[in-house]
Amino acid sequence: MIIVKSTNELSPKELIDILKARVKVFVVEQNCPYQEVDEDDYNDLNVCLVENGELEAYTRIIDKGDHITFGRVLVVEKFRKAGLGTKIVQATIDEIKRRFPKQPIQIQAQAYLQEFYGSFGFKAISDVYLEDNIPHLDMLLTFN
Repeated sequence: MIIVKSTNELSPKELIDILKARVKVFVVEQNCPYQEVDEDDYNDLNVCLVENGELEAYTRIIDKGDHITFGRVLVVEKFRKAGLGTKIVQATIDEIKRRFPKQPIQIQAQAYLQEFYGSFGFKAISDVYLEDNIPHLDMLLTFN
């Protein structure tokens, strides 16, 4: 089941489950010490794939004014290899289209995922650069 809530709408358990998963993936697994919880967390939308009360996959949507972005895309380790990455990204794009019709979506994608995001229609709009010592590139999805 896909659940979309602002940070203020999350229960304490939901918030802790999300933050634990994000830190595990983006700080521990990727061995990348950085400020994982940030100012955007106050005003983002949290897109969660939850089954039987357990978080399986997650993204967050942020309104940047001139465009919408999403990030912190993750699938909890024990649920990987089941196509949930595709499912959570598609649900995120669908939610953005519903809430922010015709707004472009610009993301900072890890470079190795360029083909994955390209499968949703994203186009690279930058060269590869280092963000927290991980190769990234900017990608854009526009709607007519």
